[in-house]
Amino acid sequence: MQRSTGSETGAANAYLVAAIASEVTATVSLKAALTEPSFIAVVVVGYLASFFLLAMTLRNGKSVAAAYGIWGASGVVLTAVASYFIFDEAISPRMAIGFCLIALGVVVVEASAGMGAQGRAARERASASVQMGAE
Repeated sequence: MQRSTGSETGAANAYLVAAIASEVTATVSLKAALTEPSFIAVVVVGYLASFFLLAMTLRNGKSVAAAYGIWGASGVVLTAVASYFIFDEAISPRMAIGFCLIALGVVVVEASAGMGAQGRAARERASASVQMGAE
């Protein structure tokens, strides 16, 4: 299996945004499906689309850790915000603090994923130069 080099494309990020939107739409539709069964189709299609788009994100170079972290964390926060506006569900101060901590965690994971790829690239360059010097 090929490791991500941290060189994800703009397409990877676009697929990730679409995956997040699909997942949030499906999750919010779960509650709507309780009173309107036709929303079950939105739930099924939304989750299938979300996983397909997440796979496309990975195929286009985004690391699993970064993609899944962003996808999951964004889904939690955006679903709560959408539920606030659509279903009039409360967002407490503790929840808001939790959202901030989630965002901080995603930033740390994203930065760490990039650093790991940079470290691998540096080790590969160093190894190549050592091998060239030995010849």
